[in-house]
Amino acid sequence: MNLENIRNFCIIAHIDHGKSTLADRLLEMTGTIEKRDMKHGQMLDTMELEQERGITIKLQPVRMNWKWYELNIIDTPGHVDFQYEVSRSLASVEWALLIVDAAQWIEAQTLSNVYMAIENDLDIIPVINKIDLPAADFDKVAEEIINLLGCDKSEIIWISAKTWQNVESVLEAVIERISSPQVYSDSAPETDELKALVFDSQYDPYRGVVSYIKVFQWEVKKWDTCHFLNTDKKIEALDVGHFSPSYESDPKIWLWSVWYVVTGLKTIRDAKVWDTMWKPEIVDWPKAKPEEAEAIDWFWEVTPFIYAWIFAMDSSEYPLLKDAMEKLVLNDSALAVESEVSPALGHWYRCGFLWLLHLDIVKERLLREFDMDVIMTSPQVTYRVLVLWDKLSEYSRYSAELIDDARWQKCTRIMVSNPEDLPAQGRYLHIEEPIAKVEIITPQEYVWNLMQLSQERRWIFKNQQFIDSDRVMLVYELPMNELIWDFYDEMKSLSSWYASLNYEFLRYSEDNLVKLEIVIADEKVDALAFICHKDQARNLGGKICANLKESIPKALFTIKIQAVIWADVVWRENISAMRKDVTAKLYWWDISRKRKLLEKQKKWKKKLKQFGKVSLPSEAFVNLLKK
Repeated sequence: MNLENIRNFCIIAHIDHGKSTLADRLLEMTGTIEKRDMKHGQMLDTMELEQERGITIKLQPVRMNWKWYELNIIDTPGHVDFQYEVSRSLASVEWALLIVDAAQWIEAQTLSNVYMAIENDLDIIPVINKIDLPAADFDKVAEEIINLLGCDKSEIIWISAKTWQNVESVLEAVIERISSPQVYSDSAPETDELKALVFDSQYDPYRGVVSYIKVFQWEVKKWDTCHFLNTDKKIEALDVGHFSPSYESDPKIWLWSVWYVVTGLKTIRDAKVWDTMWKPEIVDWPKAKPEEAEAIDWFWEVTPFIYAWIFAMDSSEYPLLKDAMEKLVLNDSALAVESEVSPALGHWYRCGFLWLLHLDIVKERLLREFDMDVIMTSPQVTYRVLVLWDKLSEYSRYSAELIDDARWQKCTRIMVSNPEDLPAQGRYLHIEEPIAKVEIITPQEYVWNLMQLSQERRWIFKNQQFIDSDRVMLVYELPMNELIWDFYDEMKSLSSWYASLNYEFLRYSEDNLVKLEIVIADEKVDALAFICHKDQARNLGGKICANLKESIPKALFTIKIQAVIWADVVWRENISAMRKDVTAKLYWWDISRKRKLLEKQKKWKKKLKQFGKVSLPSEAFVNLLKK
């Protein structure tokens, strides 16, 4: 293949702007997939859940051949929760097709994708889709794109992917405007040393781990011995080839293209998505020194910001849950999983997610693919705690970095996502919570509603910018803990579903945060503890106690439910005792016998209250965690 005839690009857009439909049209037009083989729409969405919900969850590369050109295209997710997938796609190509809905205009995620593409030095071809809709506003959307990209109106391509209108002009623009990959870097060094970037990995039950790579230097052949520089794993290329969109073997893979390599590894942790595949120049492998090779420094490693705990509805199903989680992790590199044991709930898994949709997708996949109906706790963000250095021996499992705070005390920072890992009062200086930069694009008439919503969530107003005469972009700094509850739903409700949201982690910030614990019958329930702002603790504690009062059945003694911050009780509810009529069989005139039985019952209840145990039904946890 002539390197000048290679074109690498990806499709970026806001959710539901038609990029997967356009990808289908391009596959059909280039003959990559015959029309009779199109069993459903969105052929690059291979998961059943993607097809049902109409969203793209995983990036999907595919190669097309058209007019003697090799076109490597990557279809990317449009939802903000899967921005990590988009970033890996942008690092593997040189150009991007920006798709904008003619009826919805530029949304918040559109801006985020454009900024990421610019950061990766990608050139952008603007495409306006759905021009066949009656609500399409050509002048308005064109003006927004021109203001955003600084391009000329003649550079915009107008199409309707659904009706095939003008779709061929997209392929023409890809060939004419997009330059070959070698233009964007120095000429390939004269060496036989392989360097390829791993931008995704998938687990195949028959082949093992299949790595998706972009070759930046030299070539790979079948049975070549290669090395992953960051994980220090040595593999043999069992098969190499390209995507069409299924796996299609090739004798070898060459420079600048997008390929796959069957590694034979058993877990994707050995072939991480930010790794570099390397093969030395010299044939004699023992003389090669992988530690001296320079890895491609491109990707940022995914960091989960929200955590939730998953456990089976029935404790006897834990072995099935364990097997399901192990298989799920093999095909989801963004999912972080750790096994834990809770006194209240038994064995469960602590899972880290990219955001709420990722959490929902994992729960749905457990049900669909493994028939596991699970209980998932409310999500928690990760906090940063400043611990005194002389107390660090109690937290040896954390990495320590000696620092001096403003009070000239030696201390270190630890990351806490489970409230039970929070040090005791007096053993840390303060708690820092993650702050997100939030961009909301909304019609002007809903600005006041959204400002009030943000003010309730401890907002810091940063900027307000008019995109056009009708729409405004609001920029805030919000605690991520305030975003994970129902902020998105309330935003959509207050804006009649017109507002769109984009967010990104900004920094950690110190605030007056406390650990709120729930105590039932003088026993702490670890599973219900969480970290919140002190001003909200009383209100949240009251809601939890009231909910538990409705869920816990009565006993023969009074049950007290308390919301506690350290040693201070901020809310209390009592479940009254069941009263047994011990005098029912006595005659009405036997007063002394009645008094004796009532005194005996009173002493028995006092003893029960002191030594009695409360068994929380699983329904109480389920009802509370759902809310």
